[in-house]
Formats: sequence, C-alpha cells, structure tokens
Amino acid sequence: MSAGLTGLLFVAISINLSDILLNPALTSRAAKALSTLVEVLLVASLCLVPGQSGMLLGSELVVVGTFGWVLITRWQRAATHGNPYIGPVQRVGLDALTQGSSLPMIVGGVSLMAGRGEGLYWLVAGLIGSLIAALLDAWVLLVEIKR
Repeated sequence: MSAGLTGLLFVAISINLSDILLNPALTSRAAKALSTLVEVLLVASLCLVPGQSGMLLGSELVVVGTFGWVLITRWQRAATHGNPYIGPVQRVGLDALTQGSSLPMIVGGVSLMAGRGEGLYWLVAGLIGSLIAALLDAWVLLVEIKR
C-alpha cells in the first residue's frame, strides 16, 4: 500500500512539478507527504526484523517516530501557515491528522519498551493515519492544484 501511494505521489509531483515549485506551501506539502510515506516504510520494515525484543523494537520505533514527527510537523506548519486556501477549521483538521499519524508510533514504541501489549495497536493507528494523510496530500498535489 505504501509503495503504491509513493508511486502515485511521485507521479503527482512530476506532472505538476512547475506548479509545486512556484508555491512554497505545495513544496512543503510534497515534502511532508514523502516523509510520511518514508516513515511508514521504515516502521513497517523494522517490524519485519525477526527475533527483536520488545525493548529494541520499541526504541527503534521511538527514534523513527520522533524524527518523523519533527519533520512532518515542521513541513505541515510550512504548508498551512499563511496559506490563503486553507481556513482555520481545515488547518485544525490537517494539524490533527498530522499529529495523529506520527504520535501513535512514538506511543506504540514507548508501550513496547514498557512491556505493554498494546504497542502494536498504537502502531496500526499511526500507520493508518499516515496513509490517510499522505493520500490527502497526493490528492491535493495531483488534482486540487489544477482547480
């Protein structure tokens, strides 16, 4: 799923590259979408490593999740701050979706490190939130940019 969405995003960026480069908010949105999908790929890859302890996997998820959260939050702010096409209600919704995509990965990692069983459930919520956020960004970069 993540690979297919990454392909769609690259097509959207390549088709509309000149329009995206002219607008810093769209450039930030493209960077946010790509970093979100890279975070999904890294997290999923880490979970596939056999024989890891919960402590090790949890610490890996915290590192990747924290790094992803910082990048994605920064680019989300750049994409929405001062953007005349995004109203206050939309901004709150996009910010909530952004936080809902990365923070559950960090919480899941901490939960695994603490030996709690619900860590992977948090991870699923973060991955689904990330895919939804990246899909919305791809839609804007492919379709909405032409309106």
